[in-house]
Amino acid sequence: TVVKRKDVIKGIVKVPLLHLTVTASQRGVLTVFSKQCRVYVIYVQMDTAWITGCDFLPNLKYVVAVTESTIILWDYKSKESKSDGFVIKPMKNCLLCVCTVTVADNLAKDTILMGDDKGYVYLFTITSDDFIMKQSKAEKESQFKVLDSESFDIPKRKLHDDWVGRIKYFSALKRFGSCSTDSTNSFVLDDIKRLEDYLPVKEFSVPEGVNAFTYCGKAKVIVTGG
Repeated sequence: TVVKRKDVIKGIVKVPLLHLTVTASQRGVLTVFSKQCRVYVIYVQMDTAWITGCDFLPNLKYVVAVTESTIILWDYKSKESKSDGFVIKPMKNCLLCVCTVTVADNLAKDTILMGDDKGYVYLFTITSDDFIMKQSKAEKESQFKVLDSESFDIPKRKLHDDWVGRIKYFSALKRFGSCSTDSTNSFVLDDIKRLEDYLPVKEFSVPEGVNAFTYCGKAKVIVTGG
């Protein structure tokens, strides 16, 4: 019996070095497509929260996805006899977007940025040791082991007065960008260190805010859309 249900794709991410494409649907379907036409799929058993974004951790080789209250780390190559990954919860605010900070200085850790509905941007560094040390304390919940968010150090800083609509890290600039429909703090572009040291950030204002942005390396310009 085929069960039909309405769903939408909330994120599509290309991983050029591994020739992978990652997608995440709102209702919890995570998919990895490989160059060899192999497809890895998992249906995340959701409570009431929806997936709002996804990315790929290039060093740890995990898919990361965020929901309104959790962070999902999926080991897409895990065998059926093992855990499929981890769920980190609860997050106090509603997570709306996520991106990976792409640096090649450490093969045993990855850093992600997340934005929420209160205007906060989070800096979260995950190491392979985190999985080993916290697994013994983790609760097994369906496919994933549950980890307490309070056991992690996740710095955050309020950069906007409205929802963080999108967040992205630009390796060429060594800067992250975040945008919001906030007319005062519409777009921020700065070093990820600003999320921890609270020094002034580089920002600009746009009437009715910014909904999207991208960087063109050839022209060396950032384009925003309201």
